[in-house]
Amino acid sequence: MDVLLILCLSVPMLYSIYVLSKLLIINRRGKSCYMVAYECFMPPEDTKLDTDSCTRIVMRNRNLGLEEYRFLLKTIVNSGIGENTYCPRIVLDGREECPTLKDIHDEIDEIMFQTLDNLFKNTGISPSDVDVLVVNVSLFSPSPSLTSRIVNRYKMRENVKSFNLSGMGCSASVVAIDLVQQIFKSYTNSIAVVVSTEDLGAHWYCGRDKMMMLSNCLFRSGGCSMLFTNKPSMKNRAILKLKHMQRTQYGADDEAYSCCIQVEDEQGHAGFRLTKSLVKSAAQALTVNLQEMAPKILPLWERVRFFLVCVRKSIKKGETLRVFEILLGNKNKTKKGSLMNNVLGGGGLNFKAGIEHFCVHPGGRAVIDGVGKGMRLNEYDLEPARMALHRWGNTSAGGLWYVLGYMEAKKRLKKGDRILMISLGAGFKCNNCVWEVMKDLSDQNVWKDSIDSYPPASLANPFKDKYDWINDEDLSFVRFDYTKFSLG
Repeated sequence: MDVLLILCLSVPMLYSIYVLSKLLIINRRGKSCYMVAYECFMPPEDTKLDTDSCTRIVMRNRNLGLEEYRFLLKTIVNSGIGENTYCPRIVLDGREECPTLKDIHDEIDEIMFQTLDNLFKNTGISPSDVDVLVVNVSLFSPSPSLTSRIVNRYKMRENVKSFNLSGMGCSASVVAIDLVQQIFKSYTNSIAVVVSTEDLGAHWYCGRDKMMMLSNCLFRSGGCSMLFTNKPSMKNRAILKLKHMQRTQYGADDEAYSCCIQVEDEQGHAGFRLTKSLVKSAAQALTVNLQEMAPKILPLWERVRFFLVCVRKSIKKGETLRVFEILLGNKNKTKKGSLMNNVLGGGGLNFKAGIEHFCVHPGGRAVIDGVGKGMRLNEYDLEPARMALHRWGNTSAGGLWYVLGYMEAKKRLKKGDRILMISLGAGFKCNNCVWEVMKDLSDQNVWKDSIDSYPPASLANPFKDKYDWINDEDLSFVRFDYTKFSLG
């Protein structure tokens, strides 16, 4: 009798557990974030910025002196940027000092609409199917917004949820993806489009402040449009699945906040000032971010090994208590100079134990070198970022997708692989995410015309060979008339 009673009670209970588990699984599937496709911007050939074109732009700036020219030469030579990057037409035409509203709209429209047209065409998704639209841009914030401009162009639905992000820096596209992920938690069976665009012509610097001229040497035209979904029925079409997202805002630190900032110089010329503390601030923000992300993406055995490394080093320095405070979740773990900063930055933590590919923001050679050194990455790991920087330059928030495109074009991405995207931007922000590759990928995308020539035998910039005469010390004793300078 007791056995029968137990069976009678157990059957409904087991069935309830089964139904509840099924509902939880379905609910979780509906909140996943899948990337279906992405389209990088391919600028027109007539906007290509080779060495001679770059020199013409530099030489027509009458605000510069000999030392400023030398500084630019050194920066261009050491930037890691090649001969085939692109620049806005208003800069090539010599109108960067007085861009009109139409100029800025034309630059942004070209990026947005080319990538969106290709995205909708290649996926077969209609603009009317889009439920969420997010646009991120460096500075330009018109009214109506850029999202409204897209809605009007493609005649999207009246209930599309649109968001316009500006001023978020080079990590803006990851911020936009996090926004989509959060929205997907409340809205199931949805399709989202994210557009990362650039308004380079609107903030081209025309003064003589050395640290503000750096942005002109590094930033280039680029952008990307991406399609995401949480529809279980579209899972088989997905190329990537978002596994983890970690955002770090390091703006409370004054030095980090001001290391990449829009200002005006003494003559009133507006532009971005990049200070010498940028790489240091990037390293600190990255360390804080990875401290939070590491336990989520690394296997248990690697975390145990890392803990033992921490303990061994802390005993030598008398900081054993500090290690346990960090591991127990002490909120002061981000303090500068902490043991965890030192160990995580250059110590024993091996991110390759949980990650196969590293998609590093191609913000400049120093940034790529710094991330590689801190995370103990080899040249194979850093090759995609270096090649994206060389071929396209620093395309701001769109840069990560040119790096991803290189990995795909080189057929590196296989089903089940994990990709760590590392984005750094003004604020100072470090926003990282981990993707799982859903299928073998081999599309050559915007790299199709150049992928066979990469990596090149040398990344040396020909600017040095052509214009190294500017470093001649004899020029320091004469007044050089650059207004009469000719490239022949």
